[in-house]
Amino acid sequence: MTVIDVHTHMLTREYLQLLRSSGHPQYELGVNAAGQDVIRMWGAPFMTLYEPMWDYDLRIRDMDAARVDVAIVSLTTPNAYFGDAETSLKAARMVNDSMTEQQTLRPDRIRWFASLPWQHSELALAELARACDAGAVGVMVIANIDGRNLTDPAFASVWLEIDRRGLPVLLHPGTPQGVREMSMDEYGLVPPIGFAFDTTLAVSRMIFDGFFDRYPNLKLIAAHGGGALPYLGARLDRCHEMIPACAEVISEPPSAYLRRIWYDAVVYSPGALALCIEAAGSDDRVLYGSDYPHNIGDMQGCLARVDGLDSAAARKVRGENALRLFSL
Repeated sequence: MTVIDVHTHMLTREYLQLLRSSGHPQYELGVNAAGQDVIRMWGAPFMTLYEPMWDYDLRIRDMDAARVDVAIVSLTTPNAYFGDAETSLKAARMVNDSMTEQQTLRPDRIRWFASLPWQHSELALAELARACDAGAVGVMVIANIDGRNLTDPAFASVWLEIDRRGLPVLLHPGTPQGVREMSMDEYGLVPPIGFAFDTTLAVSRMIFDGFFDRYPNLKLIAAHGGGALPYLGARLDRCHEMIPACAEVISEPPSAYLRRIWYDAVVYSPGALALCIEAAGSDDRVLYGSDYPHNIGDMQGCLARVDGLDSAAARKVRGENALRLFSL
């Protein structure tokens, strides 16, 4: 049974150097009270830095220990969404090139999602074509692009090309809009709450906006089990029924769209995983993920929760669904 991890990250030291030099004023690399290296946005810490984030040999050893066969690696937030056009393109290309190299060196273990300079559509389209030619199996997008909604018309040309190619897209949260107004610098609130909020808001907006009708070939994977979407699906339906603004564009209930996307299994209880499968409408649309090597990533624990499903469902989530989705 092949185990495929669809939500797992890598970056490079060069990327961090570029973020350090060009990420101001939003982004700052520093040290937290525990002496750990962290990245902050507007003062709110959102990522702790660890050696496995750029050490592929260590990654492979950890995959072997967890019995994970293939990792589809991606950059994490803030992705390439900082600096000017040249800087953004440089950030995307340096990480895409690193992942291309690792897939070439380890073709039986590594696949990758492309990062794009989404803020600059012509550059993004060119990098998308280059990345696909280099072997990318999909695209990563952060749930807000430097504070802009994914439904912004400025990104339409990129979405159209992704839809034309029928590419899987990992929608991963970032530091949410309004992070300063919500005082998310307190208690390290971005990873436990902010990330789930960012995904939930982005996908809900896409649903009510008719986004999935405009891009019918899109294969969207909502990270971290879809944030709060599995819990809120019935509420979205009720609002669609009772609030005119929630039915301005779409005629189907929101839960119907929740059954058109995919979810990863980066959740931390069997009950949450079961709710995720219920929202998806089928265990055919849930994929194993680990969030490795983030400090709350859990390669072995997420796989153990998947293995707690009935055997047929576990086989699908462990790898069969990913084999089908990515045509591996």
